[in-house]
Amino acid sequence: MLTFAHLVVASALSLACAVAYYVVQRAKHELAIRKIGGVRAPSLASNPLTAASWFFSAARAQIRNQLLEHYTSFYDVATPECPDCVEIQIMPRERYILTRDPDHIKAVLTTQFSDFGKGPRFHDLWRPFLGDSIFTTDGQLWHDSRSLIRPMFIKDRISDLETFEKGVSALLNKLPPSGQTVDIMDVLYRMTLDVTTEFLLGASVDSLSNPQSEFARAFNDVQRIQMMITTVGPFEAFLPRRRYNQGIQTIDRFMMPYIEQALALPQDELEKLSNSDRHFTFLHSIARYTRDRRVLRDQIVAVLLAGRDTTAATLSWAFYELSRYPDKFARLRSEVIGAVGRTRTPTYADLKDMAYLRHTLNETLRLYPAVPYNLRSALEDTTLPTTPGHPPISVVKGDIVIYSTLAMQRRRDLYPPASEKFEDPALFSPERWEGWTPKPWQYVPFNGGPRICVGQNFAMTEMAYCMVRILQKYDRLEYRGDWHAQRHEAEVVGKPSQGVKIALYEESTKVVGNPVSLGI
Repeated sequence: MLTFAHLVVASALSLACAVAYYVVQRAKHELAIRKIGGVRAPSLASNPLTAASWFFSAARAQIRNQLLEHYTSFYDVATPECPDCVEIQIMPRERYILTRDPDHIKAVLTTQFSDFGKGPRFHDLWRPFLGDSIFTTDGQLWHDSRSLIRPMFIKDRISDLETFEKGVSALLNKLPPSGQTVDIMDVLYRMTLDVTTEFLLGASVDSLSNPQSEFARAFNDVQRIQMMITTVGPFEAFLPRRRYNQGIQTIDRFMMPYIEQALALPQDELEKLSNSDRHFTFLHSIARYTRDRRVLRDQIVAVLLAGRDTTAATLSWAFYELSRYPDKFARLRSEVIGAVGRTRTPTYADLKDMAYLRHTLNETLRLYPAVPYNLRSALEDTTLPTTPGHPPISVVKGDIVIYSTLAMQRRRDLYPPASEKFEDPALFSPERWEGWTPKPWQYVPFNGGPRICVGQNFAMTEMAYCMVRILQKYDRLEYRGDWHAQRHEAEVVGKPSQGVKIALYEESTKVVGNPVSLGI
């Protein structure tokens, strides 16, 4: 007969076995670290209990839009030998290495590219949203995805600015009268969604005219929840997913009719379409090479995420910063008017020739890189470099390396001392780019190495075009929000947490009386 005493003994034996297993596996992992020939990084946590507190505090920081400050605080326990890298050991074979070291970012993205990839865990976490796309796969699958996508981002297609003009014209028509308050971030997100869906599918979702678009709302919800799933790491199973799953179903319902329409075209008709045909879309391009509906869906969602959010967020940060510096806005507008006047649409060559515009976008991406946090999984036993004269950090196959370009690009020690010729690196200063070039791998707004963003030229062109067209019409802007309340909201893409409420003034307009807020 089973008694309470039997249960106690069985529980004690089970606990003893679990502890023994933990100790043995931990010893094996420690042996692997030594066998590689390196050392551990300074430790934040070394067991499940202390590690759990770090992950939950990271989730809390993300909810409060304080993730950058939280991430930066990790390095308070770093050592002089390893000042910008720490680690968290959860289970014996589950280890996270966190870094803001440019040499580490260089290693995982290029010099040791074959040692690192997205890995199976990242793929499984993101598969419901991005499937087997360019952002979630490694090896041949990743190579095939990149080959599918690359042809649509050649210079000849990007330099055809008609799609950008259509989107920006619609945006300008939606802006309120001169001097009235508008959340420019909201309008920019809607515009870039319209431009990107037009580019991908040949049909805009028209969110500028329909701000309550079910698709746009679902896309935002899924991204927010996806980032939280990633942030809590091994504890993601405890997060509810009902809204996440509903959002993905909404995205799929929106995508599938366009996919079916493309697949209904005979193969020979798809082949006849050329890249110069204005009706030839991204979907047409990849449908020539695969008839797999899931592949088409995954690649479209991935490029939509990259094309819509990164551009809108960067433009939002740019207007946020320019609203604080009237002299910089005036200088930028002077360059625009001098190059293309007040009405002429800019050409691709015009955009490339505007140096201060380029410096403004570069400075925005320095302070606010579009993807602030990223990760790679070790596909092989390998190492990460430390300071000269010290052993490297051992990285065991399966370890996760989390790197932050946001934290790295905010490190003061990577910049020259502040002076009359070089503004404090914490401040927005496009002028610094006139006589300064970042050292390699200390400025990586579009990643680097073989996985460098294939659409970076598309994004830079769209951002430049949008800024030029807005500055042609308006000669002044002012900030209408609480400057000190603004935080960096880290979803998949980092954006202003409070939106960007500004007033734009047309050149000949003088506003009298109190400003009026207009919701659109």
